[in-house]
Amino acid sequence: MPKKVSLAVTLLMFTLSGVSLAQKITQLEHPAPDGAIVEYLLTDGTIVVQGGQCSDYWKLTPDINGSYIKGTWKQLASLPSGYAPYANTAAVLADGRLLISGGEYSNCGGQFTLTNQSAIYDPLKDKWTMVAPPKGWYDIGDSPSTVLPNGLFLVGRKTNKNMATLDPTTLTWTEVGSKGKSDFNAEEGWTLMPDGTVLTYDVKNNPNSEIYTPSGQAWATAGSTVANLQGPPQEGCLHYGKNNQHIYCPPGEEGPAILRPDGTVFATGALHQGANAGHTAIYNPKKSGKDKWTAGPDFPNGDAAGDSSAALLTNGNVLVVGNSGTMYEFNGKTLTATAADSGSLIVMPSGEVLIGGAAAYTSKGTYKSSWAPKITSFPSTVTRGSTYKISGQQFNGLSQAASFGDEFETATNYPIVRITNQSSGHVFYARTHDHSTMGVATGKTTVSTNFDVPEGAETGASSLEVVANGIPSKAVSITVE
Repeated sequence: MPKKVSLAVTLLMFTLSGVSLAQKITQLEHPAPDGAIVEYLLTDGTIVVQGGQCSDYWKLTPDINGSYIKGTWKQLASLPSGYAPYANTAAVLADGRLLISGGEYSNCGGQFTLTNQSAIYDPLKDKWTMVAPPKGWYDIGDSPSTVLPNGLFLVGRKTNKNMATLDPTTLTWTEVGSKGKSDFNAEEGWTLMPDGTVLTYDVKNNPNSEIYTPSGQAWATAGSTVANLQGPPQEGCLHYGKNNQHIYCPPGEEGPAILRPDGTVFATGALHQGANAGHTAIYNPKKSGKDKWTAGPDFPNGDAAGDSSAALLTNGNVLVVGNSGTMYEFNGKTLTATAADSGSLIVMPSGEVLIGGAAAYTSKGTYKSSWAPKITSFPSTVTRGSTYKISGQQFNGLSQAASFGDEFETATNYPIVRITNQSSGHVFYARTHDHSTMGVATGKTTVSTNFDVPEGAETGASSLEVVANGIPSKAVSITVE
């Protein structure tokens, strides 16, 4: 589980050689009451975290001025009895619900089961509903997953090459083809690309990488990562199942991978066998042939990022947590230590990064205007409690903006609507749902979402923004009635 580091240790790190002073960590006035194993951004602007009991969930709501640092927590409904996973796959769906699927361990880490259980959370009803597994799947485990641009949830079965999609409307699974897959899905992470394909780099068959094309239901090699990103395989194999009849042999680990605004993917590695430090690699799809990958900078001081968390900052840098607890920023060329803290990372609508439900990371610099969402069609007058459609460009941001590796998926590539009353300055987030796409870097394509004006929103002249991965659009003027 994520390790907590005190503010004193954070400040101490700023005095160490090579650590940047440009960033700031601010402790939340109220940290998550039961800790935070992993964090998710709901489409109403709140943050939901999995608590330390694994079945308990808590919601962080920003204060009336939009501050998450001064926000408050509320306990939500717990997972259904018998489902308390650790190291599961997950996604916030286009309809605004949260899906939790699988888990490497059950009973909050008490049993290695690679469970096939799943549950979906409805924030309007504060209710979890169990979801049956794909037919014949007795394990899902800590599997790779992503939401495809068409809204289907794609998951890879951990112990083999099988894949399936979940239709959020019917909650039915459909097995899809995985022709050409080089090795099994275990310990791999998936990165959604702008063209709707899915990138992974192999653990078992390292240093090979692969691209999945959903329309063709097939994998193809994406070349060598050049730098080997795999951590050493675990010695021996693990038994699981009701009678321990199934066997899983861990192939090692890798680190998170983040798509950056320039279209490249920054991929991080665990400490490879015999290496003095964890490697990184950079994937550039614009290059041709076998030269799409280049070696990136190694982690300093023998550090690495196996099974760790990363997030895309609003300035375009990647923030990644090293296994030592030191955090680093990658700016496209260099990997610089910035602070000491540890935990799940997620970009909040404020542009800050929440760390383990306890602190907020603020980076230096800002985004380019071309990265921001653009509103082209919106209602000039809205009524509290009503739903409206809003259209524009790049509502989903340029990246999924979050990665852990093979589990704890916490992507935030969906639009958040923020309404600010011009008289009081008070901030209200409108729940969005039924986005026209769940893709990334959609460019000049017109996209849309629906938003529900909060019952408690203040009336009168207001401004409205669409926020994606912490980057807001230019505000438009509306009137709330």
